[in-house]
Amino acid sequence: MTTHLVCMTSALALVTGAAFAGDHAQKNFNRIASFPVVTNMAEGADTSRESSPEIIDVTADGMTLVYTDSPLEALGMVDITDPVKPAPLGTIDVGGEPTSVSVIGTTAFVGVNTSQSYVAPSGKMLAIDTSSGEVLASCTLAGQPDSIAKSPDGSFVAVAIENERDEDLNGGVIAQLPAGTLQMIDVVSGSLDCASIVTADLTGLANVATGDPEPEYVSINALGETVVTLQENNHMVVVARDGSIVSHFSAGSVDLEGIDATDERGALIFDEVQRDRLREPDAVTWIDDQHFATANEGDYEGGSRGWTIFHKDGSVVFESGVTFEHAMIQIGHYPDKRSDSKGVEPESVTTGTYGGVPFVFVGSERGSIVGVYDITDPAAPVLRQMLPSGIGPEGFVTIPARNLLVSANEVDGLEDGAARAHVMIYEYAEGDAVYPHLTSAGMDRLTGWGAISGMAAKDGLIYAVSDSFYSYQPRIFVIDPSQPPARIVDAIDVTRAGRPAQKLDMEGIAVDGDAFWIASEGRTDRVIPHAIYKVGADGGIEEEIGLPAELMAVEKRFGFEGITKVGDTLWMAVQREWKDDPADHVKLVSYNIQTEEWGAVHYPKASADKGWVGLSEITAYGDHVYIVERDNQHGIEAVTKKVYRVPLADMQPAPLGGDLPVVGKELVTDLIPALTSTGGYVLDKVEGMAIMDDGTAWISTDNDGVDDHSGETMFFSIGQM
Repeated sequence: MTTHLVCMTSALALVTGAAFAGDHAQKNFNRIASFPVVTNMAEGADTSRESSPEIIDVTADGMTLVYTDSPLEALGMVDITDPVKPAPLGTIDVGGEPTSVSVIGTTAFVGVNTSQSYVAPSGKMLAIDTSSGEVLASCTLAGQPDSIAKSPDGSFVAVAIENERDEDLNGGVIAQLPAGTLQMIDVVSGSLDCASIVTADLTGLANVATGDPEPEYVSINALGETVVTLQENNHMVVVARDGSIVSHFSAGSVDLEGIDATDERGALIFDEVQRDRLREPDAVTWIDDQHFATANEGDYEGGSRGWTIFHKDGSVVFESGVTFEHAMIQIGHYPDKRSDSKGVEPESVTTGTYGGVPFVFVGSERGSIVGVYDITDPAAPVLRQMLPSGIGPEGFVTIPARNLLVSANEVDGLEDGAARAHVMIYEYAEGDAVYPHLTSAGMDRLTGWGAISGMAAKDGLIYAVSDSFYSYQPRIFVIDPSQPPARIVDAIDVTRAGRPAQKLDMEGIAVDGDAFWIASEGRTDRVIPHAIYKVGADGGIEEEIGLPAELMAVEKRFGFEGITKVGDTLWMAVQREWKDDPADHVKLVSYNIQTEEWGAVHYPKASADKGWVGLSEITAYGDHVYIVERDNQHGIEAVTKKVYRVPLADMQPAPLGGDLPVVGKELVTDLIPALTSTGGYVLDKVEGMAIMDDGTAWISTDNDGVDDHSGETMFFSIGQM
């Protein structure tokens, strides 16, 4: 089958998000590159091994990134001389699990966990020349190291000796000895002076498990004071250079209102309350010599879903409460499956001054977002932006001299078929923020969304459905794309007899006057029928049409992925081959609303060198139907993310059960340039396409409900058909 290239009436036009807050003239952070750390493995290495960048720093010249890779027991390095084109520099074996790294000059100071058991923790601190890979010094530590920090003047490093608890022992309840501590080591001539180690006793301070402090994270101010989070103990300690205690206090608790605290109900409902939720901070960063910020992830009995600025005397200067999480909800980054745990789990926090503006950057481990806060007034931070990251942002490094920000995203989707782990680079520069692409901000109620699948357009609006991830809250979202970012202006619940309709997997939508036709992809193993539904303007199901026996006899779970209406005929695209289809041919199924007759044609799709290729959308416009054809690959493995068109003249359905005519197709556009235009990796699920009355086509991606996914949704125009 010959494939032709169709020229669009305008060049590829990516219309994405505008500034999250602020005006056009201001500077913003935008992602400019994503580096898949698997490419740092040596040529011929087994790339089926997991690789995970966690804590990251940069050499003094700002040109080489250095990150810990625990699964590989190595340091990874990335050349960012050209930050738009980061290049692999390989790895350095550290002989154990690296837990943290700080770089002074070109020397990396690395904490390595060598523990054989929880009751016999051990570790070492290495000084490594990143240019040669030579180990310059090795100091034995008091136990299992976690976070490392360098003093601003480079004279010493501090390391939190966590001696973490065994979560399988006694239900994970602490105390579990040996206790953790803090150690500080002088840096002399670019290396470690092991004889200079100062150990600070942190026992007897916290109200929770006072004899078993578990230090998690450290940061050092210009006075040489180290602030330490005792995460499980819900306590903060400020330690002087000589090991004496400057101050210590409970991290306290927060009341949370307007949250979803119920897991596994498949719905985004934010009407619950939690009182006295312990903060249990993880990461901490000084913002000046008197104040520090914490990311309150929780790990033991708490987690307050936000972040806090403390004065070192223990007073709370600022508390984000639920506002950070709510901002993520509005842009589709809420991880519903974590609702009964710690929600979006802010885990990482750092600070940096760019263009004279001091910022705090807060990373959500589960929502995979970097919140950018202007802290010109530490008592009233302003949320300026929300930056998309890879899955599980764990570590950051700020490089203000080059206007760069870097995130290390630890989750490697190797085993789950998700995206591989990435380091991402952002630049602070003139221009609009390009993320988010889609938001529900401005609605009368807090409205979460995600897993956007099929789309259709009418009268300047786009109607989009969410798939079965939200099985107890099927919704049609009404989107106004007229200005960036596109706005969700309404959410219509799909119902049966006034209750949320269950057993749906909405993968396609077509507009029919004031009503909708919805295609549901069936799964017999989950008792979800392959079906078409007519839905009224109020969301109520008015009619259900099951598949005929001829189709059900050959069905597989990979069913309808899109629906469109041409005259009295509904056309549905089947995602992948069913039992009677030739290889690399899938059905476009027809149903005549008036005669109730079924038919089909065959569509020739691309073959796959890896994974599979299938259809994910069908939309009629003019004399053609437009089809999204995609593989299930991410990032550098992605090949097929394309829009084709088929002449309506070819769409002459034959009866089911016999030979089907094969339609011709023409290539409209390859979507991979658009999917990489915002500096990210290629997302696998291009699932929605809507064409406006003027021919402008919009594309969306499905973020899988932020489950084993970064949560990023791309929503953009590809110009006029």
